[in-house]
Amino acid sequence: MTDYTEPSVPLGEHAMPLLGFGTWQIENDDAPQATSTALELGYRHIDTATGYGNEAGIGTALADSGLDRDSLFITTKLPPDHAGRERQTIEESLTKLGLDRVDLWLVHWPPNGQASPEVWAEVVKAQQDGLATHIGVSNYSLDQIDELVSATGVTPAVNQIRWSPGVYDPAVAAGLSERGVVLEGYSPFKASNLDDPTLVRIAEAHDATAAQVIVAWHVAHGFVVIPKSARRERIEANAAGARLRLSADEVTAIDGLAA
Repeated sequence: MTDYTEPSVPLGEHAMPLLGFGTWQIENDDAPQATSTALELGYRHIDTATGYGNEAGIGTALADSGLDRDSLFITTKLPPDHAGRERQTIEESLTKLGLDRVDLWLVHWPPNGQASPEVWAEVVKAQQDGLATHIGVSNYSLDQIDELVSATGVTPAVNQIRWSPGVYDPAVAAGLSERGVVLEGYSPFKASNLDDPTLVRIAEAHDATAAQVIVAWHVAHGFVVIPKSARRERIEANAAGARLRLSADEVTAIDGLAA
């Protein structure tokens, strides 16, 4: 077993692994095996959500892993329709995961499409009470993040958004960086053409796949990436992609794929 601790991005006094194991669409019955496989292959960052319905299965894998809690980085998310039930939701998540805290708790989507600072204030309280080490948002715009900060004085540590070379927006990346918010990308393969000649050329140069190049591109930029698969070979391939090192020219070429 390889302890996968690098590469990472600073998150307060802690480190957030740039490669995470995404678990969207992994059924609860399949979650123990898939998560155990990821942990065996060196992943230490596991991303789930209340809405995925698989927190209990992931909790089983965490309990069975024998890994030190401090070596793990566990994320879950508050569904937008649980606004008003923030404390109940995080407590239920912790029970299912078998944890006394998560490393990162995100507001999954803006409730009713609004920034909802009153929801964010409750998330902040949960952090202050030790239920989450870090807190953040998902699918929020820069303006919505600014609204949260203006209302509460607390900046989200992370914004998890749909991200890939195909939707790369340097203005969004710069805006988050300027605000001290880590960019975490989901669905890295769906928004890019894996048959694109540029990706294929770079992949061939590294004896890799286009998907691995996309993972490597995220890492090169310092973006967190959470590819999802329940298949061992793909889980392993994604981890290998995070260890792939691209040249500056290759990164620039991939940047140019954005529509």
